[in-house]
Amino acid sequence: MNLQPSAIASNILLLFLQIAVILAACRLVGKLAKYIGQPAVVGEMIAGILLGPSLFELLWPKMHDQIFPVDSMPILYAISQFGLILYMFILGLDFEAKQAQQRLKTVISVSVVGMLAPFLLGAMLANWLYACDGFYSEQTQLYEAMLFTGIATCITAFPMLARIIVENRLVGTPLATIVLAAGAINDIAAWILLALFLSINDGHYHLLVLAIGGGVLFVFFSLRILKPMLGRLVPLAEKKGFVTSSQLVLVLGIVTFGSFCADAIGIHSVFGAFIIGCAMPRGIVSQSVKRQIEPLTLSLLVPLFFAYSGLNTRIDLVCTPWLLWVTLLAFIAACAGKIFGGWAAARWAGETHGTSMAIGCLMNARGMMGLIILIIGKENGIISAELFSILVLVAVLTTLATTPTFRWIQARYL
Repeated sequence: MNLQPSAIASNILLLFLQIAVILAACRLVGKLAKYIGQPAVVGEMIAGILLGPSLFELLWPKMHDQIFPVDSMPILYAISQFGLILYMFILGLDFEAKQAQQRLKTVISVSVVGMLAPFLLGAMLANWLYACDGFYSEQTQLYEAMLFTGIATCITAFPMLARIIVENRLVGTPLATIVLAAGAINDIAAWILLALFLSINDGHYHLLVLAIGGGVLFVFFSLRILKPMLGRLVPLAEKKGFVTSSQLVLVLGIVTFGSFCADAIGIHSVFGAFIIGCAMPRGIVSQSVKRQIEPLTLSLLVPLFFAYSGLNTRIDLVCTPWLLWVTLLAFIAACAGKIFGGWAAARWAGETHGTSMAIGCLMNARGMMGLIILIIGKENGIISAELFSILVLVAVLTTLATTPTFRWIQARYL
């Protein structure tokens, strides 16, 4: 009689061990991050990188392969994505659309200029790097290199930006509303550009049409049709004093299906969850739903997302003076485009100097949304492992710089 556990049981046990290791690492590095003035989310991002090939696999390759074997990554990825959409749904519950409408000029100008400026700088960087060996594959054309690098440079990490806002207790403020709305528009546009890039690269132009048309229809349906339907939950919740378990199941089903639809049309599942959160009735419904799902989401599921992303990152490849010089140039281009572009756009829209500086600073957080795009580029054979590592390092450094820079601006100008 065979007493050995099945493959499924082994994978489940391994998942438990992975979660325990990830949570312990995130807790430890998160505390260190807070000690040096960084939000815990930055610690979670760095913890994920340290658990990957940049440190753990480098020091203890056999132990790393036993705890994080390649064939176990799909399970961890699926759970991390579920945590991410729940987190974005929670941010949608907190999003104040009226404040965004009151500052619509600022939101649109920041999102457009805050994307266009770094995109152009990234494209210029790609034009220079294309003449150098080792950054793009031989099959990559110059226009493809410029388009892809521009997209990777102009991205704002919407989940990371949202987490920084939460940890700095800015939720519900006009500043938070502006940057969340601008960040959402920025990233949706970036995903549409990515769909354009993939359609050009693969010859599948229907992806672009699907992303644009489907995105518009999805937002219209969610805010104009689904929102009134969800309003029927209000009297039911008021009668009980809270959202019941069966009602919560219905809400979570809508969130997951909305995320599926958003991903299917090419604008990424996180935006589907965020839009569904915006469509939820405010008051007792949103407060009760948030109270029930937020603790587990923030404490368990979100750290798994950052850890999974870090497990796919290698920053040890950037080890020569030449590559460090390229990294510095990429970092300067990324920061200049986001910070000064966001500041100029906000000032043009009538915001104060301090608020404009804060907007530009917060929009500079790239985090792991940038990594998702970079992974796509690497898997499609567009960029080399060296350029991938350089751009990942830029994403990490810009995110690390966001909180201390913002707090300096907050203390001096706000």
